[in-house]
Amino acid sequence: MPRPIRRLLIANRGEIAIRIARSAADAGIETVAVASEDDAGALHTLRADRAVTLNGRGAAAYLDRAVALCRRAGFRRVLLRGDTDFTQSAYLDRYAQADKGWTDRDESRWPVPYWDIDTGFAALLMHLSAVDQGLGSCFFGLPAETVADFKAAFGVPEEYQPIGTLTVGYRAPDKRSPSLKRGRRPVDEVVHHGRWAGLG
Repeated sequence: MPRPIRRLLIANRGEIAIRIARSAADAGIETVAVASEDDAGALHTLRADRAVTLNGRGAAAYLDRAVALCRRAGFRRVLLRGDTDFTQSAYLDRYAQADKGWTDRDESRWPVPYWDIDTGFAALLMHLSAVDQGLGSCFFGLPAETVADFKAAFGVPEEYQPIGTLTVGYRAPDKRSPSLKRGRRPVDEVVHHGRWAGLG
C-alpha cells in the first residue's frame, strides 16, 4: 500500500511553481516553496504553505542550498531536475576553472552535451524514487516541433530548453507493451567486460 504524499518541496519558481502549489492544495498536500534572496516575496512563495529563503542570489542559491533545505524540512528523498540554465552553465563554468586545466567555456570540448546526460540521470533518479514510494512515473520525450507549444502551455521561461517531461502519480494496472514480443538482445551483445567483444 503506497504511503500518501503529505509534503511537497517545490524546487522551482514562477508560473510553474504556482501551478504546482495550486494542484497540491487541491490534493490536500502541504507545500514548501524556496526562493533566493532576490526572489524573496515572489508570488510563488505566497502560494505555498511555507516558504524558505535561501542564502545567496540567483540560480546558484537554489543549487548550493537544496540538500541542506531538504534536511531541514524533513524530506528523506530529493528529486532533482536538470535544464540548460543550471546544468550547462554549471558544467562550462566549472571546467573553465584553473584546477580543471581549461580557461574558457568552449562547448566543443565536450563530445556530447553532458548537461543533457545529467538531466537523463536525474530523470532516472525520479523514476526510482517514485517506485520506492509505490508510485508510477513515465518520461515523455519532446519532439523538436512540439517544444514551443510545450513551453507556452506550461509557462517555461524562454531561456530554458526542455528535453522531456516526467509524470509521477498513482500507478494504473500495467499493460505489457507489444514491443516486448521482439525479445531482448543477448547480454554479450550489450555488456562488454574490459574491451569490446571481437576486437583481437
